[in-house]
Formats: sequence, C-alpha cells, structure tokens
Amino acid sequence: MRIDKLLFFLRFAKSRTLAQVWAETGHIRVNGRRVEKASLPIAIGDVITLPIGDAVFTFKLMLMPVRRGPACEAAFCYQLMD
Repeated sequence: MRIDKLLFFLRFAKSRTLAQVWAETGHIRVNGRRVEKASLPIAIGDVITLPIGDAVFTFKLMLMPVRRGPACEAAFCYQLMD
C-alpha cells in the first residue's frame, strides 16, 4: 500500500491529497529514511514518523487497513511508540 493511502486510511490525514503533500515535502520518515514520494510502498512492521501540528507521532504498522473505516477500526492497525 502507498504511504499516502495508508495515512488516509488510518485517519492521520483528512484527505489523500493532503497525505500526498506531506509525503512529497519530505516531512515523513519510514524506518528512519526520509520519504519524498507519495507512492512509497509500506509493509507491515514499518515504523513511520509523522509530524502533525506541534506533535510528532511515531507508530509501527501492525495490520494493513483495507478501508477508511471508523477511528476505532483504524487504531487496531498500528501501535503508537514512545
């Protein structure tokens, strides 16, 4: 799954277009490496670091989401890290 689609499905981004902009500006990191393309493939076990506002979220992908469902469904797919 692409990074932009993943962030949209996990409800970190309000739209897929917004997730594409985040990826292309280089603010997102996957496994410590800077992301510059919205088409970057993501796999289960990847660690994603994402700045949103004043906060920085780091999470590990545990399950691949199949749709943009409710927030409680999306929360089962990742584990926040400290």
